[in-house]
Amino acid sequence: METVDIIVMGCGPAGMTAALAAHEAGAEVAILERFERIGGTGAVSGGVIWVADNPRQRAAGMADSRDEALAYFRALDHGDLVDETLAAFVDYGPEALAFLEDRDALKVALLDGYPDYYLDRPGAKPEGGRALDHDLFDYRELGEWAGRVYGIEEPRPMMLRETPLGGGTGVVPPEELKRRMEANERGFGQAMVGRLLKACLDRGIEPLTGVETKRLLREGGRIAGVEGEKDGKPFALAARSGVIIATGGFEWDEELRQTFLRGPAPAPASPPTARGEGLKLAMAAGAKLGNMTSAWWSPTLADPDASWPEGGGRAAPMLIERTVPHSIMVNAAGKRFCNEAANYSALAGAFHQFDAQTYSYPNMPCWLIFDEQYAARYPLGTRMPGQPLPDWVTSADSFEALGEKLGIDGAALAATVERFNAFAREGHDPDFARGTSAYDHFYGDRSREGAGVTLGAVEQAPFHAVPVHMGMLGTNGGPRTDGEARILGHDGEPIAGLYGAGNAIACPTGGIYAGAGGTLGPALTFGYIAGRSAARANA
Repeated sequence: METVDIIVMGCGPAGMTAALAAHEAGAEVAILERFERIGGTGAVSGGVIWVADNPRQRAAGMADSRDEALAYFRALDHGDLVDETLAAFVDYGPEALAFLEDRDALKVALLDGYPDYYLDRPGAKPEGGRALDHDLFDYRELGEWAGRVYGIEEPRPMMLRETPLGGGTGVVPPEELKRRMEANERGFGQAMVGRLLKACLDRGIEPLTGVETKRLLREGGRIAGVEGEKDGKPFALAARSGVIIATGGFEWDEELRQTFLRGPAPAPASPPTARGEGLKLAMAAGAKLGNMTSAWWSPTLADPDASWPEGGGRAAPMLIERTVPHSIMVNAAGKRFCNEAANYSALAGAFHQFDAQTYSYPNMPCWLIFDEQYAARYPLGTRMPGQPLPDWVTSADSFEALGEKLGIDGAALAATVERFNAFAREGHDPDFARGTSAYDHFYGDRSREGAGVTLGAVEQAPFHAVPVHMGMLGTNGGPRTDGEARILGHDGEPIAGLYGAGNAIACPTGGIYAGAGGTLGPALTFGYIAGRSAARANA
């Protein structure tokens, strides 16, 4: 059997970071990927990285500190934070970013003015600084590997900070956009995954794809390798030091989702590569679990005409659509039930509200209701302003008629809209406080002023509706680790030779989505920690 020092399972951002960290510490590394393409959820994401007191903040003279970051998280804690792992993320996040930038594995910049998500809590940064975007990456540098990155068929030739999602205008001169397309330059998560992959390839760390790991091998009480199949044939690889699990979450495994998650989430925004493989292996090894009812929640918009290459319905996070003016969300009773512009992760609480009397989730399903002003000015998924609405949008000339088509009480819907419109004209929403926080304004229409950035009457017929689902960017529960990314057993002691990072483990920030990039910040940091810890064990 072939032997290496360290095996990394999963070729996403956390796994590639772990491989680089282990390699730079002197270890021989093999990185395994179950699918034929690499990058997973990270490749189709916005790519934002949240790290407190990061090198870009310091260079810009923006004040931040360890104490402020810890205070911010602790002010949001509902009992799911573990001091050791939280401190490890806060302490090593800046170091991990500096490590990756020094090795050309990342090239990031501040997202100007992108606030933290809970600005009423101590330690929050309303002026931003903790959320980082990526510079463009030239995919020609990857050679034949360029075509093996997940989602490569959908070019993203812009940086997030140039788009409305990142606070920009969304306008790039046509000649520059043409140049980027011809040069195959990519932004968002594609830039992140591309640079990480190039850094791995430059060091001789070439992903081994098509490997389905079915068992972890033990030797003398230590995890010492993996066994499974590659391309339908038996496969085994030994590890002198250990195995790092970085295979992503479990949101596409229906049984795991039903067993662990706290409420329905029928439309994940991640690709169907997150099937819980690492979780199952860790459980079989006796791992202690944490955060299992939690996820990186987000309302999603499902396009019935779109699907993933591996099959399965495709959905995208709904951010701008529910925040800009001339729109509201209503439930099956035709009533509003939340601040539509609130941060996406926290909205799960509203969607998952349970009615004991009816034994149902009254806010699922729900609909985004918008008018013709909205259709003319704002996007809907991949449909741009002014373009014809997709045929899966329901439309009518009155709210009563729209309600009838949706199967909800049209009179109740009309009354809800009338009440909201009065608030919008006054610029104040006493029901749900939409438009009162800096975050509410970030994804709104910044050409308008005050609460009008997000508040606008829904009044110009025809009126339209699309279903809104509760989905997620990924799960964030899994095996518990210590601050050195060692996976813990039921007794709380490390399982020798087993490490973890990314959405495959219980996130060091618990279920708290601190700000944009709250998934990738901990994933990259614990990938870095896991790689270094495994390499130290090898030494």
